[in-house]
Amino acid sequence: MAEATIFPTVWWDGKLMPYENATINVTQIGTASVSSVFEGIRAYMNPQTGELAIFQLDAHLKRFLQSIRLVRLECACTLQDLHDAALALLRANQPATDVYLRPFAYAESRTFGSATSTRAQVILHVAAWESKLQSGAVSHAAVSSWTRLSDNQMAPRVKASANYLNSRYAAEEAKRNGYDHALLLTPQGKVAEGPGMCLMLARDGKLITPSVTSDILESITRETVMQIAREKLNLAVVERAVDRTELYTSAEAFFCGTGIEIVPIVSVDRLALGDGKPGVITQRVQTAYHDIVRGIDASYPEWRTVVGAAA
Repeated sequence: MAEATIFPTVWWDGKLMPYENATINVTQIGTASVSSVFEGIRAYMNPQTGELAIFQLDAHLKRFLQSIRLVRLECACTLQDLHDAALALLRANQPATDVYLRPFAYAESRTFGSATSTRAQVILHVAAWESKLQSGAVSHAAVSSWTRLSDNQMAPRVKASANYLNSRYAAEEAKRNGYDHALLLTPQGKVAEGPGMCLMLARDGKLITPSVTSDILESITRETVMQIAREKLNLAVVERAVDRTELYTSAEAFFCGTGIEIVPIVSVDRLALGDGKPGVITQRVQTAYHDIVRGIDASYPEWRTVVGAAA
């Protein structure tokens, strides 16, 4: 993916400011490592109305505040503060395209150990990021030799920057070996997720996904997809432990996540799933998700926060 274009205004601890002014000293190495947590939130344009709407804004911000708490930092911002900040930031930048909003919280630290302060500093920035929901992208995936970190090591339900070294190891290995994406197994040998995205399998007309106790991120996109599948597509959805060989015997599979959206997996370890093309269930989920996030399908209006014009 090409480097995203950052918009010129950021929000930092209660203030909108120019991007170039939002700086810290290079010696603050802990700021970008062990002390930080983040979120990734998409906003989509409705092609019919031209409105930009942030998808699942408050759900992401609640998880953001939970992550701050679980790394033992204190945040002066409330959920409403962050909600208002996100809207103010987008209105200030006036994007005319789909964008990706990144809340980031850190504590000042010049070491890789404990932060010198328990106060979380919060910054939000936004970048242009084109959706690939209708691009035809597919994934040839591989089971990684790296094991997924577990809840008693570096809790996956905390969206901490440090956790993503585990994802990077797996992702880089997959790319070096000629695959698009990796799949990580738990220490018990069960399927967890991909680097930065959750997994859905289709078997016997049902969606199957690893449970939240399978060392996965408590993904908002995963929850969204499960609700859409049950309520809009009348599909049975099962959350349970998943064996590695189930990857190979599934009729179809797909990754889901805010960044990756919905991407069909057409092979695992060079074994084709089904006929080696995106399956019918995957395509139904992908289409339904696309129409809902853009507001083409007006269902679930509570999931979309329309940005509107600046006051």
